[in-house]
Amino acid sequence: MNNLKLLITSRIRFAFVELSEFLARVWKRSFYFYLAGFFTVFAVLDTTTLHITSEMRTAAFDAMVRYRIFPPKPDPDIIIVDINEASLAALSKEYGRWPWPRQVLGEFVEGIEQQQPKAVVFDILFSDADIYNADSDAYFNAAIASANNLFFPMLRLDQSADALSEIKLAQVPGVLPSVDESPQADATIALILPHFAAALESGRIGTHNVVLDSDGIVRKYPVYIPAYGWKVPSLPARIGREFGWPEPSTEQILLNWRGKPFSYQYVSFADVYADMGSKNKKRSASEFKDKIVIVGSTAPGLFDLRATPMARMHPGVEVLATAIDNTKHGDSLRFPEGRIWYLLITLALIWATAWAFYREDGRGNIDKLFGLSQIILIGFSFASINFSNTYINLAGPVLLGIAYFTLARLYATATGKAMEQNMVRSASARQGDVQATLMLIRFDTRINVIPDGMLEKIRIGLNRTGSAQKSVEVLKGEQSGLWGLFEKTIALSWAADSTDADALALIEADVALLQSTLPVLLGRFVLHVDNATSHIVHQGRLQGGTQAAEGWRILFAEALIKWTQQGNTNEKK
Repeated sequence: MNNLKLLITSRIRFAFVELSEFLARVWKRSFYFYLAGFFTVFAVLDTTTLHITSEMRTAAFDAMVRYRIFPPKPDPDIIIVDINEASLAALSKEYGRWPWPRQVLGEFVEGIEQQQPKAVVFDILFSDADIYNADSDAYFNAAIASANNLFFPMLRLDQSADALSEIKLAQVPGVLPSVDESPQADATIALILPHFAAALESGRIGTHNVVLDSDGIVRKYPVYIPAYGWKVPSLPARIGREFGWPEPSTEQILLNWRGKPFSYQYVSFADVYADMGSKNKKRSASEFKDKIVIVGSTAPGLFDLRATPMARMHPGVEVLATAIDNTKHGDSLRFPEGRIWYLLITLALIWATAWAFYREDGRGNIDKLFGLSQIILIGFSFASINFSNTYINLAGPVLLGIAYFTLARLYATATGKAMEQNMVRSASARQGDVQATLMLIRFDTRINVIPDGMLEKIRIGLNRTGSAQKSVEVLKGEQSGLWGLFEKTIALSWAADSTDADALALIEADVALLQSTLPVLLGRFVLHVDNATSHIVHQGRLQGGTQAAEGWRILFAEALIKWTQQGNTNEKK
């Protein structure tokens, strides 16, 4: 059984090597440009029609918002009077289950108006009459009529029901004609308006519809809902109009969340209501003075919970509070589409990575530089949402860049050995006599400190010098045995047919160029250039084909002997 496993594993490894060598022969390093071309086509199609990365950007946006370091603080002048589970239980003894008789809310309005709040906003849709408590409804209507700072919601129904509605847009309080489209005077709209006449007559009504994205999450809130040349205001926009707040220029705003659920100041409806009817009041008589009071519910049984980037179950009343807060301060998030800019950043990232892999200078530096670029892009997005109200969402370029880098790195790993400039392999592929040239450069660590990173930079500089094909390798001395003697050594090697006079002349010129430019190159990296290195150049002939590897070993041994003799001669002098 073990032998079978070893056989299968060996076959798989052999097939992988064969496939890698085949790909290296067919595509060579041009693969990186082919892959970049494919990603370019995808990026253009995604920007114009597919929009696949838009969902990725949405997920990144949610994470950025949820984990902001400096989220804006909720407005202290916004207070939520919460019809919570405790309130439902406390008032059920006298008024039964929800909905309570509207007289309860009328008494609440009368009591809170004595404290002169800036506004009282109901996040409760009063759509129908209470046929069992007509007097109670009349009481609430009278309370509404006596106040001038109450705001009520209305609900926009699906557009398909507009033709069946008898409500004309032109007659809905607060609705304004659009400046971009001629309003249709007789157009009808499917709306659920407040039942109470006093609420309609006040004109202080607006929609409390939320905008659900395709994944069912609330990220936006309408400023107004366009319909047949009219603008139906949302409740936050209607409040803003009442108090002279600047209206956002967009149809919807991207909500600038103040934190996780229950970030705003909450008070229990039952506690406030009980204190209003008590002779011995325990609450401050100015608790709601000049405040924006929002009456809503967080009780799960009333089903006013929404999924938001901050939580899967976010109280709907706090979504409304956030929209009012954003409208008041004009600090809703700006989310520039910038599709062309995002496309250009994506293409720049992909093609820069492709060029780096094609050049393959620095080897591990490609990974470091790419990783650094991703950190910078993500950091820029995170900083934009922490220190401004404009969110620059670079998740698309980052994700496509990572996808490209992953495929390119897999290809480079699989084909690296087959594509590297290796003179031993080059000589093995030739037949007949091969002229081999070996240059060894050893750095004197007693004169300069040569870290591995610096050694790699010098290797890159040597590799870029000259025009003949060569291999440049660093011997770090980390191996055991004799190889451990070659600490801080760079080996350069060339191979050409012994009858190719032009190639041999080019190699000779490159060797001379390297010897003359080596001090200049070292001057960029080491402090003491004089006597910083010792080097040897050795040439010899070897047989190509299967005997090439043995010939290189002999050539390397001869170079070492020659190098040692040269060192002894210098010491005698």
